[in-house]
Amino acid sequence: MEQIIGDAAGKIWKYLQLNGATSTTKLATACELDIKLVQRALGWLAREDKLVSIQKGRTEIIDLKES
Repeated sequence: MEQIIGDAAGKIWKYLQLNGATSTTKLATACELDIKLVQRALGWLAREDKLVSIQKGRTEIIDLKES
């Protein structure tokens, strides 16, 4: 399971790097991942302190932290 989540985290990181901030729903669709796996991968990236979360109305937008 750890390998699957790590691979998903890498896919999400690459997507955000190329496309910028987006919602978790769009991440799931664009990366062709199940929403539960997206949530786990976002947790992985958050634990590594690589993400920022911005609340826009009812939507949570995810982006990479500036280096």
